[in-house]
Amino acid sequence: MATIDDHLQPAPNGPLPVVIRRHSLATRLTHWINVVCLSLLLMSGLQIFNAHPSLYWGQYGADADSSWLSVSAMKQDGGARGVLRIGNLQITTTGILGASGTGDDAAERGFPSWITVPSYQDLATGRRWHLFFAWLFVINGTIYALISFFSGHFRRDLAPSGDEISPRHLGREIADHARLRFPKGESARRYNSLQKLAYVAVIFVLLPLMFATGLTMSPGMDAGYPFLLDLFGGRQSARSIHFICAWSIVVFVLVHVAMVILSGLWNNMRSMTTGRYVIETGRSE
Repeated sequence: MATIDDHLQPAPNGPLPVVIRRHSLATRLTHWINVVCLSLLLMSGLQIFNAHPSLYWGQYGADADSSWLSVSAMKQDGGARGVLRIGNLQITTTGILGASGTGDDAAERGFPSWITVPSYQDLATGRRWHLFFAWLFVINGTIYALISFFSGHFRRDLAPSGDEISPRHLGREIADHARLRFPKGESARRYNSLQKLAYVAVIFVLLPLMFATGLTMSPGMDAGYPFLLDLFGGRQSARSIHFICAWSIVVFVLVHVAMVILSGLWNNMRSMTTGRYVIETGRSE
């Protein structure tokens, strides 16, 4: 129910601030659990990647096979030079990727220690962290999905209408976001089209792909469900898709955080912790 917050006093003849309930308790709890899970999944996943920092397509994956992406270190006088290779493109990444540190202190390492869990190189421990938070993430996501489905949240708040996904409407929203013009008044009560499309893509495309390709990389799952290997064209293809989806989610999170800050950090954080969100509607008398 919308109410005027006691401490929110409108300016004379200015917009009237109104407090609405934007996020349910279930949405808020599952959101913050997801933040923890995704952070540790990324960091432990990079630890696993460091054990063999190359990606392939198909049934391949031996050291002599040609990879489409690799993070490596090339020894040179005074240390090592980090190199990120994507296809035929090579980018020097010394101090970040391939070779952590500089000069004689440079260590051969795919991703640096400050972004991996554990910080030291330990594949077995990294896998344990990854699997624990992967299943916690799946359980949390399943709870969110069930609540959202039966409460009508998916249909009411996330499903875009035909008008909202028209090229003209999307073009206008993209232009408004580029100019940092965010919805005000009644429009701020609901997600805009770009938000809806982004959430739908993550929830119904990227996350299911992450889950399915994660299972495909398990020899035990492949033995019980060999069709997974055929579905993704081999374990190495599944690993590549898993990696691409993971970084797509990272990009989504970075854009999401940027929009949260630019559209009103305090108001957005309050809505995701207490559920209370302030909009300005109409004129005060």
